[in-house]
Amino acid sequence: MNDFLQLGISTKITAKLKTYGITSPTPVQDEAIPKILAGHDIVAKAQTGTGKTLAFVLPILEKINTESPYIQALIVTPTRELAIQITAEIKKLISTINSNVLAVYGGQDVERQIKKLKGQTSVVVATPGRMLDHLRRGTIDLSKVKYFVLDEADEMLRMGFLPDVEEIINHLNIKRQTMLFSATMPKEILSLSKRYTVNPINIIIKSNNITLDNVVQLAAETSDRGKFGVLCTMLDKYSPYLTIVFCRTKRRTSALNEKLLAHGYDSDELHGDLSQAKRERVVKNFKDAKLVILVATDVAARGLDIEGVTHIFNYDIPADAESYIHRIGRTARAGNDGHAITFYTPKDRSYLDTIERGIKTQIKRINVTPKEEQTSEQNISSPSPRKEKYSPHKKRDNNTKESGRKFGSKSKPSFKEQKGKRSNNNSGRRTRDK
Repeated sequence: MNDFLQLGISTKITAKLKTYGITSPTPVQDEAIPKILAGHDIVAKAQTGTGKTLAFVLPILEKINTESPYIQALIVTPTRELAIQITAEIKKLISTINSNVLAVYGGQDVERQIKKLKGQTSVVVATPGRMLDHLRRGTIDLSKVKYFVLDEADEMLRMGFLPDVEEIINHLNIKRQTMLFSATMPKEILSLSKRYTVNPINIIIKSNNITLDNVVQLAAETSDRGKFGVLCTMLDKYSPYLTIVFCRTKRRTSALNEKLLAHGYDSDELHGDLSQAKRERVVKNFKDAKLVILVATDVAARGLDIEGVTHIFNYDIPADAESYIHRIGRTARAGNDGHAITFYTPKDRSYLDTIERGIKTQIKRINVTPKEEQTSEQNISSPSPRKEKYSPHKKRDNNTKESGRKFGSKSKPSFKEQKGKRSNNNSGRRTRDK
C-alpha cells in the first residue's frame, strides 16, 4: 500500500493529516485517490467506516483552483448529520489551500445561507432538499462545478431522493467529473451511474467484516414488553463510556429516551422531528462526553463519526444486513474495540437470520434477565420518587467530573484519558446533587 505522498497528495495536506494521526491510506483511498486525480469518473462500492470521505475529499482539495470565485465542487449527501460531518472533515484540511467550504442543509436560516453563498466558496456540501430550494430561488450557481460527488447513493434511493438528485445534476456543467459512492449497488443506482458518468472506473472494496472486526456481536432474545428491562440490565452490566441505542421510529426513539430519563439514565434523543439547533446541540454534547446514552433513529445517526462509542444497542432490530452494518459501524472506530447487542423477539428471528447471512457471521446468543420494572406508581406516566428527588433534565454543575473534565473547560482530553477518569459513572446514570 502507498502512502499519501505516493498517491499524489501534497506535502502540506499530508502533514496536516499526520497532525490528526492519519498516516496511511485505507484500501478505498488507495484505489480511488490516484484515479480521481487523473480525472476519471468513479463508481465505488464501499461500506461506511472505510475512509471513503477522504477518498474523494483529498483529491478534490488538490484539484481546486483557489483563484476561482465560483463553486467548483459539490458533494450531495442524504442527511444533515452526514453533511455536517463531511464539512467538518474538509474544514480540518481546507486551510492548507486557502479556500472555503459551506454546508447547505435544511433547518438553517436560508437568508444566512444565501449571504454566505454570495461570498467566495469553493466547496459546497449539501442535502438534496435544501440544494433544490436554492436552485429554485436562483440563489446558487452550479454551472461552474467541476467535481460532483454523490455520497451514500443507496441511502438516497431508500429515502426517495433520486428524483431530487437528478434535478440537481441537470444544473451541473456537463463536463464535470462525477464520483458516486455507495455501500450497495441496487439496479436503480447502477442505472443512475450509467446515465450520469462517462467511462467510469469501478472500485469495489470487499466488506469482509471491514466494520465488524473489532466488534463483539451479541443477540438477546426478549419480548417487546421486556426490552426495556433487558436494556437496563445491560447498561448496568457494561457501564458504557458512550452508547447509541437505535430505535425504528421517531416516536419510539422519543418514548424510550423519556423512559431512560425517568429511570435516572443520562440520555438524549436524536431524530428528524428535532430542530436543527437541537440536533447539533445533542450531537455536540454526545461528542464531548457530556452525555452517555444517545437514543437515535437510523437516519439521524447517519454519518456520526464519534470517537469513544463503546456500545451499540439495536433496541429494534434492523431489517437487513446493510442497516445493521451501518448501525454497528458507529463503534470500534480508530482501532478501538466495541460491543453491538441486538434485541430480537420471536417474530424478529427472520430478520436476524437475514443479517447473519448478509454478514456471513453467526451472532452469539446470550440470555439476559430483565431488570425488574419499577412499580406502577413509579412508571413514567406518573411522578416517581426518583423524579421528585432529582430531575433528570437538570443541568449538571460545571464542576461535575463524570466525563473526565470540567464541562466549562476549553480543552477536551482524548477518549482514552476521559475513559480512564470516568470510571465509576454508574452505568450511564445521572449523578444526584448532594
